[in-house]
Amino acid sequence: MYLITGSNGQLGTELREILGEDGAIYTDKEDLDITNSNEVLEFVKGKDIKYIVNCAAYTAVDNAENEKSLARKINVIGAKNLSIAAESINAKLIHISTDYVFDGTNHVPYKEDDQTNPNSIYGITKRDGEIEALRHANSVIILRTAWLYSSHGNNFVKTMRKLGKSRDEIGVIADQIGSPTYAAHLAKAIIDIAPQIADGEKDIFNFTNEGVTSWFDFAIEIMNLSQINCWVKSIETKDYPTPAKRPHYSVLNKEKIKTRFNIEIPHWKKGLVQCLKKLF
Repeated sequence: MYLITGSNGQLGTELREILGEDGAIYTDKEDLDITNSNEVLEFVKGKDIKYIVNCAAYTAVDNAENEKSLARKINVIGAKNLSIAAESINAKLIHISTDYVFDGTNHVPYKEDDQTNPNSIYGITKRDGEIEALRHANSVIILRTAWLYSSHGNNFVKTMRKLGKSRDEIGVIADQIGSPTYAAHLAKAIIDIAPQIADGEKDIFNFTNEGVTSWFDFAIEIMNLSQINCWVKSIETKDYPTPAKRPHYSVLNKEKIKTRFNIEIPHWKKGLVQCLKKLF
């Protein structure tokens, strides 16, 4: 049995579609406060939970700059509590992390053992959450992902489609480079990986869709595939200031996860096509 935290988010919803209602225990903040250690320990006690997948996170990147304590409670303390709970029932933990643990100054894809250097509160708390998960769980896999989207929730793909239908022209940042990740593909990878996690294994893996693009080119592909007649113009990061600093380059190297778990990762364009079919 799986325990899925943050089950109402993009990834949690995709996991529910794969596992079905009876294949997991699904919780969101109304059902389980992961920042309360006693509540988490009591919740898992006596349940036949083999895997805990922590999809719960504070992900409002800009708001985190002003809500540091809340971001830390969810991303760090929450990760710690779930790790301790996993250890207490001998369950394996899969903890979702982010490209924001890096500063984005690389020019080659980041590997798992590259030095982290987050430059936002969100990134710092996610990095610290990784540390707590690795410290307290007996068996834990950290999955770093990036540019996540799906047909559920709020995300870049749905925002671009909405803006494209209401405007003749939009400006999209062209100097941030990464790999869009379809949440359904990440969800499938999690289910493929879970049974292969060894007892006592503690490691970090990168997972995004294959391929590299900019937000600008990603937006153009969304408009083209959606048959939306909206002019997308390129702008630079400096033209669109935000409270939190974003990584300029956050491409992640996936060789380690493909080799260790023998999985194939689809290209980001394939993910986008599949997602848009659900939205039409």
